[in-house]
Amino acid sequence: MTHPLRLLQAFTLFCAGLFGLFVFMGNLMDYDSNYQFVKHVLSMDTTFEGNALMWRAITVPWIWTVGYIGIIIAEGVFAGLGLIGGVKLFLRRNADAAHFDSAKGWGYGAYAVGFAIWFVGFIVIGSEWFAMWQSSSWNGKDTAMPLAILWAGFAVLLALSEPERTTAD
Repeated sequence: MTHPLRLLQAFTLFCAGLFGLFVFMGNLMDYDSNYQFVKHVLSMDTTFEGNALMWRAITVPWIWTVGYIGIIIAEGVFAGLGLIGGVKLFLRRNADAAHFDSAKGWGYGAYAVGFAIWFVGFIVIGSEWFAMWQSSSWNGKDTAMPLAILWAGFAVLLALSEPERTTAD
């Protein structure tokens, strides 16, 4: 019988990948709206007037484009790792522990990429380096933080192993 933890691990990883797929597709289908977000964050044009951090601003359009394409690619990788990993875990749900655990690498990869996007990219770089938190219109910090926490929590869930079964089970 399949242990419920294995089903939960497969399900959460697949759902994370599905979320990543929707974000990835949204960035492709509504390229300009999300490009504007990257442009305004990097150029720091909506931060507090006269702040002493403006030397960090990037106002070169090709750098905005490269940065945005990098984000889109990372989101696509996150989606692919999550979707493939979720399916692999589900297909191996009745396998021995070693075989099941070998598929967890997809999930660890997905959650690492997701954490890199939403924590390192949006919180560390966007919010703190480019002072995105100062912007009332181009601030993604409140969206990114719960996602970073979610990916970290899901990674911990993925690392759990089901308890050994005893003869009384």
